[in-house]
Amino acid sequence: MAAHSSVLSVSRIINRLWGRHLGNTVKPLPAKYGGRHTVTLIPGDGIGPELLTHVREVFRFSCVPVDFEVVHVNSALEAEDDIDNAITAIRRNGVALKGNIETKHTMPPSVKSRNNLLRTSLDLYANVMHCQSLPGVQTRHRNIDIMIIRENTEGEYSNLEHESVSGVVESLKIITRSNSLRIAEYAFQLAREKGRRKVTAVHKANIMKLGDGLFLQCCREVASGYPDITYDSMIVDNTTMQLVSKPQQFDVMVMPNLYGNIVSNVCAGLVGGPGLVPGANYGRDYAVFETATRNTGKSVAGKNVANPTAMLLASCMMLDHLKLYNYANLIRNAVLTTMNETRLHTADLGGQGTTSEVVQSIMRIIQSKGQLTADM
Repeated sequence: MAAHSSVLSVSRIINRLWGRHLGNTVKPLPAKYGGRHTVTLIPGDGIGPELLTHVREVFRFSCVPVDFEVVHVNSALEAEDDIDNAITAIRRNGVALKGNIETKHTMPPSVKSRNNLLRTSLDLYANVMHCQSLPGVQTRHRNIDIMIIRENTEGEYSNLEHESVSGVVESLKIITRSNSLRIAEYAFQLAREKGRRKVTAVHKANIMKLGDGLFLQCCREVASGYPDITYDSMIVDNTTMQLVSKPQQFDVMVMPNLYGNIVSNVCAGLVGGPGLVPGANYGRDYAVFETATRNTGKSVAGKNVANPTAMLLASCMMLDHLKLYNYANLIRNAVLTTMNETRLHTADLGGQGTTSEVVQSIMRIIQSKGQLTADM
């Protein structure tokens, strides 16, 4: 009984922290067509299509008032018509749920990452992920609870490269004062909203004195307006060492684009892997939800072994964004009960459960709670 209460207590904590909108950057569009929302769905590559099929299955089962406009993006093409169509659909609907789109390094330099094009075209400047230890998952470290705010549109991902002379390539890292200020402001606002005590800026200003130096200066300026929140900074290489040795020291972390990619993957590994952590991309006008670590899972695609947890939790973040809180809480609690109490795990967590078995367990738990729509 004590163990059961502990799991429920942790579920409530996670529900409170993962629940609701992370920050106040985007206001969702009002529901249309009799209270139903239309959301752009981009299946992506690898395990994306099958995981999003399961999301739609759970949504239908739970009577979630969301209709999906499916837009396929083909990462094998050099032309950008498909990603342009996806961007247009997101502008129309305001919200999207997506699988990761593969970026092939073997394609010509002129072919830009479709993931990058989507984020920059929609000005999704803030990537947010929450890495938290789950009681049902065995990991080396416990009591991890870190929120990572990653600048999402600049830095090394600006796609500005050229070969000045044969054998010499210049790759430009872009950091602007305006974007650094708003990502720092976002991080501190989020910390205050969530009752967090500390924000750590991650940088390499000891080497990149102008670029990362500007980012660091902006973080310090914003921090001065939040005297209730402790601010510190840490060089990125030391950060990764500290994360794998004592991750509990971190609370909210804010950083430029490339460092965010590295730190996000380290943190996801610390709490159990990429199959567990949801992510969100926010801008002033649009929001796109996906798994936190941006890999396609190509090696396990079509084998019914992928962990659906991260994608389902990302869909719950989307429902919170749409203010469909009851549906988000119903699905999120069922996912966490399957993970922490039922202990039905897929192979990535050392279990033997299949993707479809985990989803069936989640739907049984939803069914056991009765019809949500009767109370709406």
